[in-house]
Amino acid sequence: MRQELKDIEKRMSDAIAHLKERFKTLRTGRANLGMLDGILVSAYGADVPINQVANLSVPEPTLIVATPWDPKMAAEIERAVRKSDLGLNPQNDGKVVRIPIPSLTEERRKDLAKKAHHMAEEARVEVRRFRHEGNDRLKKMLKDKQISEDDERRALEESQKMTDRKITEVDDLLKAKEKEILAV
Repeated sequence: MRQELKDIEKRMSDAIAHLKERFKTLRTGRANLGMLDGILVSAYGADVPINQVANLSVPEPTLIVATPWDPKMAAEIERAVRKSDLGLNPQNDGKVVRIPIPSLTEERRKDLAKKAHHMAEEARVEVRRFRHEGNDRLKKMLKDKQISEDDERRALEESQKMTDRKITEVDDLLKAKEKEILAV
């Protein structure tokens, strides 16, 4: 029973860690290397993450610089950043690709906040799904006489408390991200 609860908690924590990673990809008006995580560059016949073909740095709050290890890749990096849905306009000088991060419009900030809400709701659904799956396994353990009714009841209560804590954690992450996005 304890192992089952640990498994439920680990899966819920993984869902929250995934949400944190997804939040990193949202633009906030400041340069952040996490926003480029989903960009794939066509390199030598394969699509690879941008950080595997270039050194990325943030020399100032509104600029990301991608220095390709092979200068021939600069054009491919520029093309990949343009194709992304980030709305960025990179400049390629043949050796480095400068990616200025424009300030966000009010409308774009609201769109990003909605996207953050959607991501948080997906995480809440995942957390609840893990609780449901765990509860089903606990009920099966009771049915198979592996645990007593009292143990099952305590485990179900603990599962619900764990779910409530994780949902609160998701809400806190969302508030912080929303504050970051909507800050002018």
